[in-house]
Amino acid sequence: MCRHFACLGPPVPLGDLLIKPAHALYRQAWAPRLQRYGTVNADGFGVGWYAEGDPVPARYRRAGPMWADASFTDVARVVRSGAVLAAVRDATEAGADGEAAAAPFAAGPWLFSHNGALRGWPRSAALLAGALPAAELLALEARCDSALVWALVLHRLRDGDELGQALADTVLELAEAAPGSRLNLLLTDGETIAATAWGDTLWYHAEPGRRTIVASEPYDDDPHWREVPDHTLLAATRTDVLLTPLKEPTA
Repeated sequence: MCRHFACLGPPVPLGDLLIKPAHALYRQAWAPRLQRYGTVNADGFGVGWYAEGDPVPARYRRAGPMWADASFTDVARVVRSGAVLAAVRDATEAGADGEAAAAPFAAGPWLFSHNGALRGWPRSAALLAGALPAAELLALEARCDSALVWALVLHRLRDGDELGQALADTVLELAEAAPGSRLNLLLTDGETIAATAWGDTLWYHAEPGRRTIVASEPYDDDPHWREVPDHTLLAATRTDVLLTPLKEPTA
């Protein structure tokens, strides 16, 4: 169910991160190596990036597969950024939301992606959705589980939660409401990255003081990639990575 990627580091062309590596996200759209659920991520893709001096990221999203978009290849060749979040999508359910359902979701300075699925969707999330203000529900970009997960995270961010806390609390709340859900979440504000490993693969590659990459799977065979244990919260900057265990809710 999807592959996603985030990077903080010196500005480089998007293509150097997302297309050129041997097993980059571009290739993971049709040939992921470690994906546990689904085989082809052809139900849309998106890339969000930050320009120097502007805290609000830009996005490029499409409803089709990354490999079929010649314009993106051209854009990725010339657009440079030091903070990027991108995803390729394998939809939980067929739907008509198209581009609107493709990560990254965005609001203010934040970019967000969900790799996974809510078990029992949509009934399992009904109580949590009902607790959100009506205006936030009406503002959902798409009628998919990931859009609701983003709404729950965003509600916490707007209430003042730090990135990691917003993800951790949302994951534990959803895991209790919908046991067996896969909740690998990825969030950035352009300065930090927060992510959860909950039911699917997550890896990171750190070059302290220079670059930190967090991804569903490695984009090359560099031995410095490290796998994040399941049920873990990751918090990262350009200088360090912190892993914190998350405890599964008890019945």
